[in-house]
Amino acid sequence: MNRILYLGYYFKQLDREKFDLFMEYTQKHTGKSRAAILSDILGSVFRYNISILEYFQFRFFDLDEKEREEWAGTGYMYEFQRRMNPTDVRPVLEDKPQFMVEYAEFIKHDYATIEELKQSDDVAKRLINSRSGKLVLKRSDGGSGKGIEVISTDGLTKEKLMEQLERSGNDMVEEFVVQHKELMRLAPSGLNTIRIITQVDGEGGVDIVGSRLRMTVNSHVDNMAAGNIAASIDTETGLVNSDAVYSDMTKPAVQKHPVTGVPIKGFQIPFWPETIEMIKKAALKNSSNRSIGWDVAITDNGPELIEGNHDWCKLLWQLPQGKGLKHLLEVY
Repeated sequence: MNRILYLGYYFKQLDREKFDLFMEYTQKHTGKSRAAILSDILGSVFRYNISILEYFQFRFFDLDEKEREEWAGTGYMYEFQRRMNPTDVRPVLEDKPQFMVEYAEFIKHDYATIEELKQSDDVAKRLINSRSGKLVLKRSDGGSGKGIEVISTDGLTKEKLMEQLERSGNDMVEEFVVQHKELMRLAPSGLNTIRIITQVDGEGGVDIVGSRLRMTVNSHVDNMAAGNIAASIDTETGLVNSDAVYSDMTKPAVQKHPVTGVPIKGFQIPFWPETIEMIKKAALKNSSNRSIGWDVAITDNGPELIEGNHDWCKLLWQLPQGKGLKHLLEVY
């Protein structure tokens, strides 16, 4: 019954343009008819608990039954994350102001809500005079980079800042984080964050089930959904150990950054031991949320938290490795 409901949700949320693009690619790649592929998609949604688009993104048309079983799709992840991160303990991750207060020891950049700006000229002045010369406007309950705007502080006043927030529909402002010079060399158009996925085990320890580098491609946000790329990181060493991939399955993986030409595989993430130490501490801060996808910025002064996600992305986790990783979650 659940999977019938899921199918209705997938149809409702389906990006038709992307579906048609993926379908055309798959017909050319496999030589199969549209009807045959549609039949396989529907069967896969029910049997493997994946979404419609994930059939293409996971390249199920090239996989046998055993390989398909390995992939964690939307339905599976929804059930897993609901169990690991109960709804009553999620607000500390969902509400950004609450997150910033709770995890303050791991956050170095300045921020304020629209209400705090209204009440204090000093708060607005502090942000406008921030070191980076830029501010990030976002929603306090937002995610996936949606609606985020990056603005210059040059000539900015409190009144203009308030106007920008209200016009954009955002209700929170943060100081722009200046990333480490090595990450700037790799991809300078926006902040490139590290996604580290932690799992609190049955004994209260912290396991890391994946580390990924998200790279901007002519974008101020680094989400894969915005057309950016991601690669896998060796959790022991902090070395990138894969080529970079797009979530658009019609685009091939790349060995070098498409804009800067910097090689991706073998790229060393700065301050890696410090990053892992910080993340393990953060994972135990509110261990009722057992499975969290952390976004980390690396600056010239070390790592800092940007946010934590209870519904972390299965595409970012699995696509860079080119295989399903569901077995890593099954033990929990």
